[in-house]
Amino acid sequence: MFRKHMTYTIGIAGGTGAGKTRLARALLKRFDHAALLAHDAYYRDLTGLSEKERAGVNFDAPESLDTELLAEHLDRLGAGKPVAVPVYDFSTHTRTTETRTAFPAPVVIVEGILLLESEAICERLKLKVFVEADADERVLRRIQRDVDERGRSVASVMEQYLATVKPMHDRYVEPCRAKADLVVNGRRDTSRAVDVIVAHVQASGR
Repeated sequence: MFRKHMTYTIGIAGGTGAGKTRLARALLKRFDHAALLAHDAYYRDLTGLSEKERAGVNFDAPESLDTELLAEHLDRLGAGKPVAVPVYDFSTHTRTTETRTAFPAPVVIVEGILLLESEAICERLKLKVFVEADADERVLRRIQRDVDERGRSVASVMEQYLATVKPMHDRYVEPCRAKADLVVNGRRDTSRAVDVIVAHVQASGR
């Protein structure tokens, strides 16, 4: 049975398209009871902005994310309480009226590009993981994801990548590598990384 204050929280960061979500989902399958949160569900709601104003927002900067709410949700999960995770509409840059309930679990996995940029989040993590991959491979993965899942055009994805994604990666994301307890190669099979992370969790008694 889950006991309060016994949560082992794993944070997975790294550049766009590095393989963070793939690793997080692989980990989720290895635990009987685990919760998964994505930092990009916590983008700020831009309902109050015009379409033109929304287009001018830098979504690759830390201030575009409601990291304070994510930290609050991690605290609530650690205290044995469920949380209402926002459901974000990437086509309109707004939060929908729906939420997704995340329930407390012995293991909580949270992933996001800028996750380790926040000291408040780092303080709440038991294990910090950074996933790295070649820049060309990362941008190709981002194009495929944004076109297939978020209704974007290839041209708009590339424009955003050159204007904000790459500069913000160099400024905010890459320096987070030094904060990680474990660095994983996102090009390789995730099974070895999963085994190492699971061993860390098991060693803690979870």
